[in-house]
Amino acid sequence: LIYDSFAHYLVTEKGYDEDLLTLAPDSLDFCCKGLVLDIEEGNFLKLAEDGTVLRASHGTKSMTSEEILEIHGRKEWKHFNTVSGMVSRTAKYYLYDNYFDLPGALLCARVVDSLDQHDGQKKYDFWKDMVAAIQHNYKITAFKEDCGMYFPEVKSHPDKYLQRCPESVKKWLKQLKNAGKILLLITSSHSDYCRLLCEHVLGNDFKEYFDILITNALKPGFFSHTPNQRPFRTLENDEEQEALLSLDKPGWYSQGNAIQLYDLLKKMTGKLDPKVVYFGDSMHSDIFPAHHYSNWETVFILEELLGDKGTVPTKADSEPLEKKGKYERDQLKVPYFVSKQWGSFFMDRLPGLENAEETLVHTWSCKCISTYSTIAIPSLEAIADLPLDYRFTRFSSNSSATAGYYPSPPRALLPNEDSVMMK
Repeated sequence: LIYDSFAHYLVTEKGYDEDLLTLAPDSLDFCCKGLVLDIEEGNFLKLAEDGTVLRASHGTKSMTSEEILEIHGRKEWKHFNTVSGMVSRTAKYYLYDNYFDLPGALLCARVVDSLDQHDGQKKYDFWKDMVAAIQHNYKITAFKEDCGMYFPEVKSHPDKYLQRCPESVKKWLKQLKNAGKILLLITSSHSDYCRLLCEHVLGNDFKEYFDILITNALKPGFFSHTPNQRPFRTLENDEEQEALLSLDKPGWYSQGNAIQLYDLLKKMTGKLDPKVVYFGDSMHSDIFPAHHYSNWETVFILEELLGDKGTVPTKADSEPLEKKGKYERDQLKVPYFVSKQWGSFFMDRLPGLENAEETLVHTWSCKCISTYSTIAIPSLEAIADLPLDYRFTRFSSNSSATAGYYPSPPRALLPNEDSVMMK
């Protein structure tokens, strides 16, 4: 749906090739988290922890090791300094680090293929059109106005796109609240879309699970903005009201900043430095800024940990559908099985000439996990049944690159598995 909503806009509003509208099912293999798009060159890159290029494609077409070495050599990619400071959006590159963004990567790659075919361009300037497509589909008024393809479709067929929250997770949220924890929901989505999702996923009583709801939070800016730059606002019928000077009580708010939120948490807990544990699935919008600006504990939800078993679950028809694992029903759309084109999210070998000794290195995405998250888990379900006082091993506990993965580290990071995984 995300792919179609962007492609439709590019074709109908910006005159791009109609071929973009048809999508071969296996082309979704291109989508792999952690890729960086070098906008001007039309190249996608997978980076090692030191910033060297491990794999690359021009448009959708993979580059050979020789081509990578010729263009990038053995030195860090030219924008690595800024991208590793988590500056993900500039006119030069775009970092794809969550599943919501990823279909756009495939579309951009196909746009490059199409422009090469027709114009033989050397530098590309399609990005402004891509931004317009994103704006058109996701601007804050789009849900209310039925603008674009995305919101009208999700509104009409929520069951097709949204999965209900498992009972174990609902029970866990209630346990946390009953144990006196303050529960927050912070999302960059506007209140109207957030309500649709939460009602569908958690139920009509979803507000009872949380003490504080913050929508239109504009992460990662939520963590770095000052109260003056981005004050909290109240909502009436999903319309934002005047700015608040401070946050005085729990409730549902729009916009805002982590500084004033933390002041409220101090009031509510009566503690000078209440501890916050923040769960998120985007390194750029959630984990890095919560750790870096707010010094919160961070739990990275990393679905790649699920796809690490090396085998695809079989289509056992003996079980009723609702009992099947989260993604078993739909083999094509499984995001976390390792991309054939891009390989493991965690490790890869350095591009070398034929017959050269292989050197395995951690990816930059993998390095970020142990640097900025306290722990990483495949889903909330993975921890929902644990006692609330369960003690997790943190990444920082012994400076281990694998200590913080729960329930177990990805296979690619374990000794003796490397050669098997990479082949």
